[in-house]
Amino acid sequence: MARGFPNMLMACPDCDLLQRLPELPIGDKARCPRCGSTLASRPVDPIDRPLALTFAAALVFILANTTALMGLSAVGRHASTTIAGGVYQMWQQGEMITAAIVGFCAIVAPGAYILFMLMVLVAVRRPPAPQWIGEVLRWASSVQPWSMNEVMILGILVALIKIAELASVVPGIGMYAVGALIVLFTAIGITFDPREVWNRVQWADGRTPPRVQSGR
Repeated sequence: MARGFPNMLMACPDCDLLQRLPELPIGDKARCPRCGSTLASRPVDPIDRPLALTFAAALVFILANTTALMGLSAVGRHASTTIAGGVYQMWQQGEMITAAIVGFCAIVAPGAYILFMLMVLVAVRRPPAPQWIGEVLRWASSVQPWSMNEVMILGILVALIKIAELASVVPGIGMYAVGALIVLFTAIGITFDPREVWNRVQWADGRTPPRVQSGR
């Protein structure tokens, strides 16, 4: 398996100092000697740990989209809705653009990110990984910023504060699942190192990636 980034030449993103990265032991970081900015890090478990977190995110994502976000009780009447149900109601009320944006950012983008990450992490566990994994990794990087569950949670909390005086609000399982999904996405970003993936992807000419050996 690749050991760090020996002799990799790169410029510091903050001060532009050109330098060569040392060979990093597991768990270490390389910092710029001039400004102290982190240039590279080598997580303790860059593949299996984010893979486990991504599987957990997939289960929580299903739960978040199949259970009620909240329940409302007013004048003896009770109602509840899911994320998809809220998107459908907005569409029915003529708010098609808003419904499309919410549906994409709360359902499509997070689901696509989880799917792409699962494909990448499963494929690279036994290097060399096929070349198309690099393209899937780019897709995951492109769709990840659109996964805005935290914005949706903030909007829901604002709405809850406004309607709390008019009705009894009971948070549903879906609400807690969305909160857990936000935490899991953050954990995936912290533990995942895309450079480790690129070290395991087969070259375009079919060669095996250098510094990659079978096994762990």
